[in-house]
Amino acid sequence: MLENLNSYLDDPIDGNKQDDEVEIDLLEIFYVLKSKFLVLLTVGLLIGCLCGVFTKFAMTPVYTSTSSILVLSKETTLTSLADIQLGTSLTSDYTVLIKCTPVLEQVIKNLELDISSDALRNSISIENPSDSRILEISVQNADPEMAKKIVDEIANVASNYIGDKMEVIPPKIIETGKIPTVQSSPSMKKNVAMGFILGIVAAAAVVVVITIMDDTLKSEDDIAKYLGVSVLAVVPDRKDYVNYKGKKRKKRRH
Repeated sequence: MLENLNSYLDDPIDGNKQDDEVEIDLLEIFYVLKSKFLVLLTVGLLIGCLCGVFTKFAMTPVYTSTSSILVLSKETTLTSLADIQLGTSLTSDYTVLIKCTPVLEQVIKNLELDISSDALRNSISIENPSDSRILEISVQNADPEMAKKIVDEIANVASNYIGDKMEVIPPKIIETGKIPTVQSSPSMKKNVAMGFILGIVAAAAVVVVITIMDDTLKSEDDIAKYLGVSVLAVVPDRKDYVNYKGKKRKKRRH
């Protein structure tokens, strides 16, 4: 009976034509997702574990070492607003000069690095803590000891270069780099969490699409809902009845 009603529903010639638009029942989708909660959780855990394994064995760990320099020179005092503004403007100039090509090429030459100046520049980040004249130079490298060597050499070369080109007293290095013991990236926790969330979202999307595309009639309520007709009677499935009788006969024979 349900199969006949399904063909009736799909028949475009019938008087009760269905709209081309698919009606989405958000409440129905919610209950479907709720019923598939364990499946979604399992998929999320699986994808999260795969991301963790990939992060652990396939991705190269990166370490970061940081050195700090003081922008304030001996001629600059802290007695006026102009001095403060001067120190602030100098931090912007120093940021550009530290990553300029002559400085990077000199660092590469001194340490005998087998990389280009552009590659070295991409591994450098410079931050200026708020309300300060301190520049924090950070270098990322797969080798923690090399990260320290590079950041210390950049601080030394940049300090001399700035003092020579700007004709000022070179900025003072107030903190040298340290050999990092903990990798800065990739983050195991972050990748596992992202994999878990993406796994759940992807599985939920698949379930939603299947639910929306499934237009078969499964119950009496679907008949009234989609066809707009009342159900007068329900014919039981004879297959279940026959199978039940067959099982009872087998039990009696035994």
